[in-house]
Amino acid sequence: MSNSPHGGVLKDLVARDAPNQAALKLAAAGLPSVVLTERNLCDLELILNGGFSPLEGFLNQRDYESVISNMRLADGSLWPIPINLDVSQEQISALGLRHGARLVLRDPIDDAALAILTIDDIYAPDKHREAALVFGDDDLAHPAVHYLHHETKQFYVGGKLEAIQLSAHYDYVENRYTPTELRAHFKKLNWTRVVAFQTRNPMHRAHRELTVRAARERQCNVLIHPVVGMTKPGDIDHYTRVRVYKAILPKYPQGMAALSLLPLAMRMGGPREALWHAIIRKNYGCTHFIIGRDHAGPGKNSKGDDFYGPYDAQDLVAKYKDELHIEVVPFQMVAYVPDTDEYVPQDQVPAGTKTLNISGTELRRRLKTGAAIPDWFTYPDVQKILRSQNPPRSKQGFTVFLTGYWNSGASTIAEALQVVLNQDGQRPTTLLKGETIRSELSTELGFSKKDRDTNVSRIAFVAGEITKCGGAVIASPIAPYAAARKAAKKTISEQGGFFLVHVATPIDYCISTDRTGTYAKAKSGLIKGFTGIDDPYEAPEKPDLRVDASIHSVSQIVHEIVLLLEKEGYIGER
Repeated sequence: MSNSPHGGVLKDLVARDAPNQAALKLAAAGLPSVVLTERNLCDLELILNGGFSPLEGFLNQRDYESVISNMRLADGSLWPIPINLDVSQEQISALGLRHGARLVLRDPIDDAALAILTIDDIYAPDKHREAALVFGDDDLAHPAVHYLHHETKQFYVGGKLEAIQLSAHYDYVENRYTPTELRAHFKKLNWTRVVAFQTRNPMHRAHRELTVRAARERQCNVLIHPVVGMTKPGDIDHYTRVRVYKAILPKYPQGMAALSLLPLAMRMGGPREALWHAIIRKNYGCTHFIIGRDHAGPGKNSKGDDFYGPYDAQDLVAKYKDELHIEVVPFQMVAYVPDTDEYVPQDQVPAGTKTLNISGTELRRRLKTGAAIPDWFTYPDVQKILRSQNPPRSKQGFTVFLTGYWNSGASTIAEALQVVLNQDGQRPTTLLKGETIRSELSTELGFSKKDRDTNVSRIAFVAGEITKCGGAVIASPIAPYAAARKAAKKTISEQGGFFLVHVATPIDYCISTDRTGTYAKAKSGLIKGFTGIDDPYEAPEKPDLRVDASIHSVSQIVHEIVLLLEKEGYIGER
């Protein structure tokens, strides 16, 4: 534990257990262990370094029930978000987990032992109740609710932790401070009043203006404290964002601002999350904290309504201001006034004055299309970083995924499409034919449903990596199962464009034009599990394009695919 004018008592378990870490590491070698998920890893780091003070471990059932019902630990301490270590029944049985047992928590990257948990209890949560109480809704459109029901295992393990070491970070090490280190840094700089700015997005000129105004009005310094753990699915990666923060830092007055990265796994929990963020910033030594409009809101629910009201977060945090020991600064919306070339708080803009703004949606459109982004909105340095990571579609990679019966013409179409795209010369084009992948990457696989799905998954992985690097991929497996194709689309779409082309050539035509006798062997039983004969083909319901090689020529089909790629902006522009 440590005490400081920056945030009061801090439960730094790494510092507390430092004298015993050699013994703990030795003990860990003989104890059962679990490998942590990404969220568990983020949570563990902030428990161990004091970011989640007063927590000293993962919540036992008594604390958990109190937190979800009352936003307090069982001892009355304010704490709004449940921090749980989830395990499966299989892990409980295999590892012999029980009250009083010790469990090693391991890093998923290098398998290092990070901490030892002494088990208080193992309990099965009511996830529907947890979702309703913590997030205000059991709607799967909420990312944390979806995670709770689809990613979190069925049991929670509670207990206190003994710290062995923090997980290793290899990126932006100079900007990663523990709470103890950041408090010491503030002391060295003689910063006695610090306002923290929470963000999971890139910063632009408006963000710089509002943080400077907040600092000047309260005689504070500014801590840019972005989340670099888990954020909302679809957010810009933290590498790009940190480069933006580093580029914008020199735009502040000399000595006003600093950057520190927060390894937090966000839940997008709105009001409760805002309260949680305020407690975390107090632990990091901040005296003030900016809370935005719809702070940590996940957007719309499945009915199209906002999950939380625009000021719910500010109202909840204000309710507990007397025990937070950190002053809340409401986010002040600013507008750009072109006549004076300055940002002005919206409530101070005279009626009838022309203002300009660019929404997040509009910014993404301009990045995607290469349209101009004005300097009044963002700094040229920031724009350059964002454009490097968000090239227009004409420079992005894509995958054309053809699926259909064997001998449907998909392989011939794929080869012809590769020739046409190579002729165009805009991108390197890779052809992943089903039989080639089978002979090169999946030689050990058979044709069971599991093996077929594994084969498609491997194709998707390779295609995704090539797509990520800006290349074009043409894949032509049979891929008979809808679930495997859906998973492939998810894998590849995270890296670039994905186009599903159903080569809907009728099975009778495929059989009648088979000169190899393969279908005849399948019909006679010499080949088992053959798609279309004794194994099903689940036709895509909504492909991006449906073609039929029994009706149209290969050239015409390839032309249709090229037109689709041109329409979507992936080829044609230079």
